[in-house]
Amino acid sequence: MTQQNKELYQGKAKVVYSTDDPDVLLMHFKDDASAFNRKKLGTIVDKGRMNCTMSATLMRLMDGAGIPTHFIDQAGPTDMLVRRLEMFPVEVVIRNIVAGSLARRLAIPEGTPLSKPLCEFYYKSDELDDPLVLVDHIVEFGWATAEQTREMRMLALHINDVLKAFFEQVGLTLVDFKLEFGLYHGRILLGDELSPDGMRLWDKETGKKMDKDRFRLDLGGVEEAYQEVLKRVQTGAEGHE
Repeated sequence: MTQQNKELYQGKAKVVYSTDDPDVLLMHFKDDASAFNRKKLGTIVDKGRMNCTMSATLMRLMDGAGIPTHFIDQAGPTDMLVRRLEMFPVEVVIRNIVAGSLARRLAIPEGTPLSKPLCEFYYKSDELDDPLVLVDHIVEFGWATAEQTREMRMLALHINDVLKAFFEQVGLTLVDFKLEFGLYHGRILLGDELSPDGMRLWDKETGKKMDKDRFRLDLGGVEEAYQEVLKRVQTGAEGHE
């Protein structure tokens, strides 16, 4: 049995530990919540368990769709065993509908549908507020090669196709989401998590926000939204078995 060992990293929503297998890490999901790069902090009750369970469920969905991930197994209510990746210092954001920073940056009304998914890259830096970057920046500064960047984009768009179809079946609209990738023995794998912390989900019928925007924007009902998304994700996953 793989055992938790030394703490390696403490992030906004997770703690990562080494294990007795150098290729395997234990990822612990916390109830802590943050927004605007830690400028707003708080707690979402039971978020660690909900996000861990949702992420494990959606990572299994990715594996079933042929998308390589770091996921190995859920090791407990708030713990996940994952492959140790050498992470790229970039986030890949896929947008299907205008919302969030895109709406603010270009003064386009939130909710405007996009004719095709937009793929954006952001440099991971809390100090710089994760700035939007070009592929030329990524290659020039050695964060990833041009080929690796193309592969991340291709994988992200494939993930978007799978997630959009899945959420559509459970009455949710996938507005946008962020992804992180890393290298595992030279192979690019999807890392981090898949949960309402890193994606915008709107109820198909009502348009209600069902994600961390409820925390960011002080809309209330945060725990209830996460609970509802978890319930729908689990119901949808049962239909895929």
